[in-house]
Amino acid sequence: MNRRPLLLTAAIAATAVLTLTGCAGGDTDAGSDGGDTAPSGPDYGLVEAGTLTICSDIPYAPFEFEGGDNGTGYTGFDIDLLDAISKKLDLKLAVQDVGFDALQSGTTLASGTCDLGASAMTITEERKANLDFSDPYYDSLQSLLVPADSDIASIDDLDGKIVGVQQGTTGEAYATENAPGAQLLQLPSDGELWPAIQAGTIDAILQDQPVNIEHEKADPNYKIVEEYDTGESYGFAFAKGEKSELLEAINTALAELRDSGEYDTIYDTYFAAN
Repeated sequence: MNRRPLLLTAAIAATAVLTLTGCAGGDTDAGSDGGDTAPSGPDYGLVEAGTLTICSDIPYAPFEFEGGDNGTGYTGFDIDLLDAISKKLDLKLAVQDVGFDALQSGTTLASGTCDLGASAMTITEERKANLDFSDPYYDSLQSLLVPADSDIASIDDLDGKIVGVQQGTTGEAYATENAPGAQLLQLPSDGELWPAIQAGTIDAILQDQPVNIEHEKADPNYKIVEEYDTGESYGFAFAKGEKSELLEAINTALAELRDSGEYDTIYDTYFAAN
């Protein structure tokens, strides 16, 4: 068999492959990995491509606490809602546990640690100076939790009492304004407040109603004696002026979840019995 035509054909094919490869490669400094890791669709300026990374102060049940099966190690209303949102955006979900005060002040988000904050954070004008917020996703009250045998029946009975509040929260602000005779003990999170009242270090906890309801349900030795309608709504927080595309996508997905009824299903998992 004459092999020369075959060899010539192979040489021409090889040259064509090299030519095409050279054209596709372009600037070798841009995309030396061949583009295999490039995300599909909008990247939203994410901290990690393909992943929605959220920062939250944990535990703060029922909004965020350890557990669940979504792969993050955490669950709760905020986490489950964002898990559903991330699926709509075709993103994975990751959660980082951070301090609330730095989160609500905007420091954590400005540092680029995560894409958004989800930590039962009330939308306030003061916080809007340093943060952008999503559309509201939850309306909340404040409440006063005390031992069942306490003589505290209302906020008017807090003079001289030690009242635990979470630092940097609207609960702290409400107690400061409406219980001037109380001694406020600011603690980093509910993870410190709940053990403090159990140990008798504080006489009461003034904080978000759903969180105190969880304590009341868990231990009959404690009860909510008063609730305060402060007109609060929670929102997901973003670094100021830096995540407009992501914020818009989150709002769109949230609206779709409300329209489809999936939001109600997630809500009822945590609040229907309340």
